[in-house]
Order: sequence, then structure tokens, then C-alpha cells
Amino acid sequence: MTTPLRTALLATLLLCGCATTEQTKRYTQDEARSLLKRLEVVSLELGEFPIDGASSVLDGDTIKVKGLPASLRLLGIDTEETFKKDKERAAFAAGWEQYMKKMRGDSPRPTKYATPLGEDAKHFAQAFFEDVRTVRLERDHPGEVRDFYNRYLAYVFAKKNDQWVNYNLECVRAGFTPYFMKYGRSRRFHKEFVEAEREAREAQRGIWKPGAMAYPDYDERLKWWGEREAVITRFEKAAQERPEDFVALTRWDSMLKLEGKVGQEVTILGSVSDVKYSQGNGPSVVKLSRTRTSDFDVVFFDRDVMLSTGIQFKKSEYVQVRGTVQKYKNEKGWEKLQVVVNLPGQVLAPSSQLEQLLTDENKQRAERDEEDD
Repeated sequence: MTTPLRTALLATLLLCGCATTEQTKRYTQDEARSLLKRLEVVSLELGEFPIDGASSVLDGDTIKVKGLPASLRLLGIDTEETFKKDKERAAFAAGWEQYMKKMRGDSPRPTKYATPLGEDAKHFAQAFFEDVRTVRLERDHPGEVRDFYNRYLAYVFAKKNDQWVNYNLECVRAGFTPYFMKYGRSRRFHKEFVEAEREAREAQRGIWKPGAMAYPDYDERLKWWGEREAVITRFEKAAQERPEDFVALTRWDSMLKLEGKVGQEVTILGSVSDVKYSQGNGPSVVKLSRTRTSDFDVVFFDRDVMLSTGIQFKKSEYVQVRGTVQKYKNEKGWEKLQVVVNLPGQVLAPSSQLEQLLTDENKQRAERDEEDD
């Protein structure tokens, strides 16, 4: 089988293994097949799809498209949450300042929670799509098809005054979200997003309006997202020079590429979902997220090597790891792939916070060693 044909077939299998939903039952099999076929193609242009106007809006950054088995996650934006649970409404009713503190809790990072600006963002989206019956969908990268929660990643364009308008950009321009770079910068509209956010901030729209009932920690969020974006951008720049040796676990074909590199060294990019410390003589394992239900194992046979990298402090953060691809059988007898790391320098996970945590841990270990002596 030729490579292009094999790639197209695999993309089809990955994207189409879904049961018919209530939504698709309204259409003939040929119509549904035609719609889904557009998403099987590994490309930027997906085509035009029907929607039900405002009722297609789930919140400010998520909409439904007819005939698709999953909702859309809109790229470059991250609007605040809407009130969906009674306990959120009750907590909010107790007072805004108290509510914000409760929602943040003792988390070291900013958290997501429902706010009045999240409701406003949904209303903005509903008004934007009110009379829209057809949208045009486009990707940012042909290899990035779905997100962690299995939603299709897309820019959504709607026709306004005979012009296709990018909703993602307009949501930023209206002040209902910053330019969202937590999972990397926009490869196609970076300058436009930067300008839209600048315009919204200067005009003090939406979340940027003084006194708005919105997240109070956007400076912290933007710094955090920027650190993550820097790791991704650095990886992608290196991958341009040697694409065959670099594998981003978020890409639909990542496991296919790794399958072809068994016994060889590769550099992978993924976010840390969990750390399993060695028991006895066993290995320590760092799990990198691929999807909500699928992780990839990075294995350290020397626990001290893992600890010295600081990767144990990077849960939910992106890391770049270089190691040897190996195949093994798990306890169920299934063949799986893993990457084995032998040296601390094979893990790239820098940050000022990480360096401080690592320094503190090394001090604690030294103190324990002195006590043991």
C-alpha cells in the first residue's frame, strides 16, 4: 500500500469509528457521509457545515456542527465558564470576593470556574451565530485533529455582509477571552490574535473592564500560558530541521511514527499526567497525556536520573524528552510502545519555579543523607 493511501486510510479509521448520534439521524446516510468525509482529510481546509444558529452554541468557545459526532473546540480562545451546577450558583450568591477565593482554593495555578463573564461570552457567541446556518471550518495544523477531550479543533468562520469572519478572532477582539496560547501559539493567525487582544485591552472590553466579574488573575494565566507556549514553539522549531526525529504526542499520527522508530532515539513532546515512582528494582514511569483515556510511558530505570530532571514537578505541563523507543508487552499481553531515558539531559523542562523546587528537594535529600550517616 502506498504511503499517501495508507495515511488517508488510517486518518479515516481514526476519525470515523463512531456510532450514529441522534443529531445525524436527521440526515440521509449519503449526506452524513459527505460531511464526515471532510474531517477525514488531513488538511487545513475542512469546508462548509450546517449549524442551527444560536442553539448550536454550548458556551463561548464550544459549538456543535450538524452531522459531526463531537463538538468543536475553538482554537486560540478560552472563555470563562458558564454556570452549570447549583453549587456554583449558591457559592456565587454568597459574594464575589468569597466565591473567587473558594474557587481558587489552594491551587498553585489559576483555575477555571463559572463567572458572569462566562455567561456573557456565551451570549456573545449566540448573538454572533444567531442567523448563521452555515459555517466554514479550518484547522491550524493538518496533523492536529482533536483535543484531549476528543473535540475537533477548529477555527470557525461565519458569513457577515458577504465576508467570511473568523469568530475566534472576534471573540478575542470583543474582550471575552485573551489570546489563548496554553497549547501553543496560532500558526496561522498569531499576529491577528495579538492585535485583537491589544485592541480589547486598550478599549477595556469584557474581561479587561475594571471591576468586571471575571478572573482576577489574567496576568498570572498569561505568564503560565506563555511558559508552556515557549516549550511547544522551541520543539516545533527544532522539528522543522529534523521532522523524522521529533514526535508531538498530540498529533493523530504520533503512534504510527513511533512504531517506525523502535530501537532508535526520538524526541517527543507531551504534557505530564502522572508520575509512578519505582518500587524496589523496578523502573520509574512518567506518563505523558495523549488523550483523556490514553497516556504514553517515559521510562527511567534509574530513579535518581528521573529525580534530577525535575520532571516530577511538571504535572500538567509540557516537557520535551529524548530517548530510545522500545516495544514491550504489558500485563495483559498487549504490545505497547515506550521511550526509555538514561541521562538527565535528555529531559528539557526548564522554569524558574522548577529550578527552585529542584534545589529545595536536593537540599532535603542531602539533609536526609546526613541524618542517615
